Parts: sequence; structure tokens; C-alpha cells
Amino acid sequence: MPLKPSKIGLSSRQAAWEVLKVVAAGAYADVALDRVTERFDFDVVDRSFVMEIAYGAIRYRFTLDCWIDSFGKIPSTKQPPNLRWLLHIGLYQLLLMDRIPSSAAVDTTVELAKRSNLSRLAPVVNGVLRSALRAKDAGTGIPLPASPPACLAQKHSLPLWFAEELISWVGVERSETTAKASNQVPPLDLRVNKLRISPTSLQKRFELAGIECIHIDGCPYGLQVISGRGDLREWPGYKEGFWCVQDRAAQWVSPLLKPNSGDRILDACSAPGGKATHLVELMDDKGELWAVDRSKDRLKLVSANAERLGCNCLNVLEADASSLIAMKPEWRGSFQGILLDAPCSGLGTLARHPDARWRMTPAKVSELVALQFKLFERLLPLLSKGGRLVYSTCTIHPEENERQIKRILALHPELKLEQEKQLWPDISRPGDGFYAATLEFC
Repeated sequence: MPLKPSKIGLSSRQAAWEVLKVVAAGAYADVALDRVTERFDFDVVDRSFVMEIAYGAIRYRFTLDCWIDSFGKIPSTKQPPNLRWLLHIGLYQLLLMDRIPSSAAVDTTVELAKRSNLSRLAPVVNGVLRSALRAKDAGTGIPLPASPPACLAQKHSLPLWFAEELISWVGVERSETTAKASNQVPPLDLRVNKLRISPTSLQKRFELAGIECIHIDGCPYGLQVISGRGDLREWPGYKEGFWCVQDRAAQWVSPLLKPNSGDRILDACSAPGGKATHLVELMDDKGELWAVDRSKDRLKLVSANAERLGCNCLNVLEADASSLIAMKPEWRGSFQGILLDAPCSGLGTLARHPDARWRMTPAKVSELVALQFKLFERLLPLLSKGGRLVYSTCTIHPEENERQIKRILALHPELKLEQEKQLWPDISRPGDGFYAATLEFC
């Protein structure tokens, strides 16, 4: 049950602490945030504050652990889990939120300990936070490891294996840039539904509602929100299907298929449907698009998005994409375009998904590489002669991207690589890390 706070902001910090506990139990960060905040009577501002603290503490988990290791008597990973997550809440505010007074960060964290089953450990919380504060104020911080991968991992809160890989791919200097970008709070990007309104007209509607947007370079129907408050579902044009939320990197993928009106298109791993609805818009809602996904619940999101956006030629099918050729033999050679937005490690979206870095391992990457190859091999027979297949991921791991395509091309001389591109997370360019390759069946 939510505490009855006697101090301003205590309930929002308690909620952030609860989110960390739920994520530690296995939930995804966005699911945990929704699950926890619905138990509190938060307005939009308070919910945003909870999200800022919770997501930040999850994102910087390893860095915060290093601070606990420096000032606690027990290593972070051997602390009682609830104490560890509470210390993360306090340390994140102290070290990485300039707008929070240090006294408020310390006092509220200690108070949460006192009001929970950690009351006897409140002096420990106070001691660790005040030691960290003294080190911060003195400008000494905590020592960094001499090893470049270990240093990168501690500074930017990355798993050590990923820091090692990143340096091996792009070197020390660029890995630093990529790591910084992976910790930036991502912008809110929208895709305007060209079937219903122009970007300029939507922008004018937003301005009347006090929402400021700018056009996104390279995305003809993309708008970046600069300022705007409230529930997005109450913003102008949402209910009318004038727009949807989609990162600029994801908006770059669907046009690579170059769909035409009347084409038959397959989106093989479709949920939640952002790219499928984009394809329908590019086809002027004329033709036939099949959105396939193995998750019944996630397919409901595809259907709901398609209905809101007015995508009438979109059909959904619950199926494992690797079994389509057996399930639908009549589909052989019948699609002018296939989008394989493959299941991947998501290492290009760490800024957007703060918990993703802690879920992935080298072993899981290897499993995904095998799955991606299997999906490609099973989907290729569905492509018509002269058709295009776009293989895309939201990762920066070369085994899942350019090396995967190199293996595929070596086995399929009938395929021609039209283009491929890797977008990297970059502090000078907002947007996720994405890869896409366009292949033509000659």
C-alpha cells in the first residue's frame, strides 16, 4: 500500500523504489511503471518524476553499484535487494539529478527506509548517501579502473561484456560517444499519418494546443515534440488517427521496401504495428498487407493501431513467421515486399529501454543470431521474383547485422544487396541505433 507521506515528494520516490523492485523481479520497465503508478493518485507531473528517477536508476544500475561498493561495508550485489534498490534511488538523485537538492535526496531516502521493513538499516542508508555526497562535493568521485572496457562500463553503466564488444567494434573514442548517447533521455518522435493530414497542418493544430514540434530531417512525415504536457491520448488528432508515436530511426525502415499501391506486402514480425501501419500509409491503403506475429496479445495492439489510423488493407495473422511457408503454402512467391524486422538484442535502443542492457548476454545474442537466420530462410520462399526483402534490427551488434547479411548473401546468389546502413546512437543525432539491409530477388 502507498505510504501516507508527511514530506513532499515522498510518495513519488516510494513509487520509483517500487518500480525498481518490480523490474528486479523480472518485469519490463514500462510495464513496471504502469503497474506501480496506477496504485498511486499521481498527476502527469508526478508520474513523470517517478519515471525520471526509476528509469534513471535502472539505467545507471552498475555505476550506482560502484558507488555503493566504494562507501558501503558490504558489496552492492550482497546487500539485501530492497536496500540496494533504495540506495540506487537516493544515489541517482544525488549524483545525476542537478535539480534535486541534496538534502531532499538524502532525507527522503532515509525516511523511506524508516517507514519500511528497512528501518533498522536507516543509519546505513544515511551513511552511504552522506559519504557519496562528500565525495561528490569534493570533486573526487570514485576511482575509475585502468582497463578501458571496465572504465567505460563504470562511467556509463554498461555490462562489462558489452563494453568490451563495443570497443572491439568501434574503438575507445567512438565507444565513449555511443555509450553517452545510450544514456540520453530520448526525444518524443511522432509519425504523421499522410492518409489523413499533412505534417504542417498537424503542427498548426498542436501549436493551438500549446504543443511545440519541429520537423525531423530525413523523415518526411516525422515531427519531434519539443514541449507538450498531458496524456498523449488527449492531444489533438490522436483519436482521429492523425499521428502515432514512432522513433525517427524506425520511420526510416518501411520506405526502404518502396511499396506501391496495390502491392502485396508481408510484415513478418509485426507487433506492435508501427512499421506495418507505415507501410499501409505508403501504399495509400491500397493493396494487401499481412501483419504476422506469434503473440495474440501483441497482435491486438496491431489491430487497435490499424483501426485508429484507418489502415483498411491491413490484415493480422497469429502465427510463427518461421512456419508460414508450411501453414500457408499458397503464399509461396506471392509477396512483392517482405519486411523482416527481426527479433534482436535491442542494443541500439538502450536509451529508450533502460532495462534492456541488463537482460542481454552474449549467449542470448548467439541464440538470436540463429533465430534471425532461421526466420530469413523460412520467409525467403514467400518473396516473388523481382521483389524486395528488408531485413532490419534495432541493434548495433555486427553479428546480427552486416555479418548476418554477409552469411545470407554467400548462400543465396539469387539475392542482390541494394543497400545497407547502420545507424549508431550518437549524442549529436537523436534516435535509436538501427540497421537495415534491402535485398532484391533477381
